[in-house]
Amino acid sequence: MNKNIPNILTILRVIAVPFFVLAYYKEQYIAAFIIFVIASLTDMLDGRIARKYNLVSNFGKFMDPLADKILTYSAFCLFAEYGIIPGYFLIIVLFREFAVAGIRMLAAEKGVVIAADIFGKLKTLLQMISIPLYLLAFALPQTGWIPAGKEGIGYIIASVAYYLMVASIVMTVISGCNYIFKNIGVLKDDN
Repeated sequence: MNKNIPNILTILRVIAVPFFVLAYYKEQYIAAFIIFVIASLTDMLDGRIARKYNLVSNFGKFMDPLADKILTYSAFCLFAEYGIIPGYFLIIVLFREFAVAGIRMLAAEKGVVIAADIFGKLKTLLQMISIPLYLLAFALPQTGWIPAGKEGIGYIIASVAYYLMVASIVMTVISGCNYIFKNIGVLKDDN
């Protein structure tokens, strides 16, 4: 198996982001949904291939989580801009991300590796379910199969997506606090 395959999938995920954003801005929600889902699937696929065939690389370790964040936070930005989610959801997510990144950077300088915990994984899972559900809710009326409106299935799906998004924000706060408190020693000077 070619060592570049997981890295190529990661790069394709990054390349997909502008197409996802453009489709969303053009209100081509079916295309936006398809692009987001395929890009998300490349995340699962590249990790499995890298682990199964021992193709883990430094590029992949760096770029894979970055590609995930670029994809996910692009959706958050679009949803906040369009009033789908409150802007403070985005602020909470970005605050947590910068805090965790800062702690990881300090830990790396001290030779400490900090693994993701269950709360962070649950946060990511909730985000990766709620975002495509929102996109699906917007896409369904464009198919002509499902009528738009508050009584339609699209409204129900959007409502489920919203509550999953709220749950992801709660998990963002919990995982961020847990991360900081568990690793507070990294912030102390070694004098």
